[in-house]
Amino acid sequence: MATAANMPPAVAEEAATGGERTRAPRRTRNGRNQPGNRELRAKASIPLTVLTWLIAALYALPLLWFLLSSFKPGSELFSYPLSMIPREWTFQGFVDAWERVDFARYFLNTATVSIVTTALTVFFSACTGYALAKYNNKGTRLFFVCILATTMLPTEVILNPTFSVIRDLGLYNSLAGIIVPSVLTATGVFMFRQFFLTVPDDLLHSARIDGAGELAIFFRIMLPLSRPILFTLAIFSFQWRWNDYIWPLIVLNDPKWYTLQVALRSIVGAENIDWPVLLGASVISLLPLVLVFFVFQKYVLNADVSAGLKD
Repeated sequence: MATAANMPPAVAEEAATGGERTRAPRRTRNGRNQPGNRELRAKASIPLTVLTWLIAALYALPLLWFLLSSFKPGSELFSYPLSMIPREWTFQGFVDAWERVDFARYFLNTATVSIVTTALTVFFSACTGYALAKYNNKGTRLFFVCILATTMLPTEVILNPTFSVIRDLGLYNSLAGIIVPSVLTATGVFMFRQFFLTVPDDLLHSARIDGAGELAIFFRIMLPLSRPILFTLAIFSFQWRWNDYIWPLIVLNDPKWYTLQVALRSIVGAENIDWPVLLGASVISLLPLVLVFFVFQKYVLNADVSAGLKD
């Protein structure tokens, strides 16, 4: 049996390192070691990393200022020189906002609108995207072009006809009047269609040969495969509906049906704005959205969105 003593030096070194041979660093003419590829890539990425951090700091600065300002007293908000860090920390703005705004009612209304709309948006977008991707003919292609054309229209253009439809349906001043027009989005249909196009048709043919029906193929095969797109659209849809302001402001008239964003508008008076209360209420209104993001952030960061955009 061969031992390390009677082995050649290179073989003995390889055996000692578990088969992983270490490459000796190259030397320059003056005898100095040349840096490896990993070191060169690390040095080359330093300027890009610094630039990325600077851009991130620019984006984070207004948000950080907003959060820190919510802990300032009213007399300090507009005092010169302006300071980012509060000189006197106080939670009075949060206390006054909680006592002044009926957060329980408005959180319930906003959560109802956001959750129901998100569930319906994901379901109908997946169904429409699947039909447009796997039942392709001239009619579906023309219908898909019409759906894409709606993305070119500004929201303000369709506000008037949408409001007329909601009013004639008897949904004015109700949460259903907010939910129904927001269920189907062209963005969701586009994401699902592009993703389903990447799924081979042979998978569907095999399922049909095995006796699976069309509904079984969709719910048991295609929908689980589209989980990254499903979660991504769900998170974006929840965010859109939670922060929606214009459409609820138009449809709702009774304060008991107000969503959170419309209710915050009531804090702003005609001549005077209670800034500490407004800042405190705004931070409180963001907490559920931040919580949802941190819970589902891995689906956003790991979602293969490029698969949905591949043609």
